[in-house]
Amino acid sequence: MHRRPLFLSAPGPPILFGIVVAIVFLMLSQSLVRAANSPVTIGGPFTLTAPDGTTVTEQTYRGKWLLVFFGFTSCPDTCPTALLEIAAALDKLGPDADKLQPLFITVDPLRDTPAVMENYTQSFDPRIVGLTGTPQQIAAVAQEYGVYYAPRKIGPGVEDYVMDHGSYLYLMDPEGKFVRGFDADTSGGRIAEAVRGVMSKARENTSRQGRSTQ
Repeated sequence: MHRRPLFLSAPGPPILFGIVVAIVFLMLSQSLVRAANSPVTIGGPFTLTAPDGTTVTEQTYRGKWLLVFFGFTSCPDTCPTALLEIAAALDKLGPDADKLQPLFITVDPLRDTPAVMENYTQSFDPRIVGLTGTPQQIAAVAQEYGVYYAPRKIGPGVEDYVMDHGSYLYLMDPEGKFVRGFDADTSGGRIAEAVRGVMSKARENTSRQGRSTQ
């Protein structure tokens, strides 16, 4: 038994139906245009736990350039590589390193306690701060930065898993706005060069604005 499509059996003149369809398509196309033109934001508010157990938020680091990386301490390769290059970038930045705060945010909060995070980041550079939190807090900050992560089982035990995650470094300006990103394997020299460049440009803009108000 064949059934006619539902829209064919709907009452009303064909012309009226055509007008309704046209309006629906017009509204849909306008929504898509608005979505396409909407700015994509990276970064945002967060509440996490510092190595000393204190609560920190995005406001804690206002006034500092941030280099944000998401990973976990049991990571076999990507995270150690990224943190080594971040440490190298800090060394190459010289005095400008004081204006930059690298943050290593775990995506494995069940295993990465504040103490674990501190011991791990200290092995690369004491200036790198490791942040953790509840699973809900980690999910929230990951969403703000558009970071993907998910556990992947590698054995039968409860802790037999690794975390698949995005491998991207986010450079944020002192007001918390996204400036640019780096692949996790970007060399420390290239990171330092890029960071020094945006810092210099920001100083020039500030100086230019100061002269224009005089």
